Amino acid sequence: LPGLHVFAVAFTLEVSVGKTNTVMALNNSNVLLPCTFTTCIGFQDLVFTWYFNSTEMIYHGKIKSKASEPFLVGRNPRVEFVGSTTGKDNNISIVLKNVEFSDAGKYTCHVKNPKEKNAQHNATIFLTVVQKMVEADNTVTLIIVGVVGGLIGLLILFMLIKRVVLFIIKKTQDGKKECLVSSSGNDNTENGLAGSKAEQKAPPKA
Repeated sequence: LPGLHVFAVAFTLEVSVGKTNTVMALNNSNVLLPCTFTTCIGFQDLVFTWYFNSTEMIYHGKIKSKASEPFLVGRNPRVEFVGSTTGKDNNISIVLKNVEFSDAGKYTCHVKNPKEKNAQHNATIFLTVVQKMVEADNTVTLIIVGVVGGLIGLLILFMLIKRVVLFIIKKTQDGKKECLVSSSGNDNTENGLAGSKAEQKAPPKA
């Protein structure tokens, strides 16, 4: 069916910014904004564009075919293309130089492939700019390690208490057994002594 064919073609182009869509960068540093695309049927005269906050174009490039590298159409002076499309991955990543606090925001990597009836797709990455890196992750890690260590300590303490309690119970039971043995010894049952239960005879009948 024609409708199903169009539906299938529309989803052969995919764009990705990696496993996480957030990036943190230091003020006045350079930051990599990753982006790759995949297509099942190949591409020709493909166009890709990077946007800042959905409206400001910061990089615009075209790729004739898989055999050729992208060529620049227009860009922000602080943006440098660092990808490659002739290798295994169709990498169209960029580097934003001398990051400022005003650069924080949403960056969208948009791809359009005329070979797929102008199918287009995009992916978004969020940039946060900080004065210095906060060691929040280390604090969280220390808290987690502390909690886990505390739980392990409690578990060991519980096991020790359990052992002590079981030891006391065993000793108490052993004491009771000793009492039973000594009380039976008083009957001289096992000694064969006079007065033992074994030698007690019934009184003669008159």
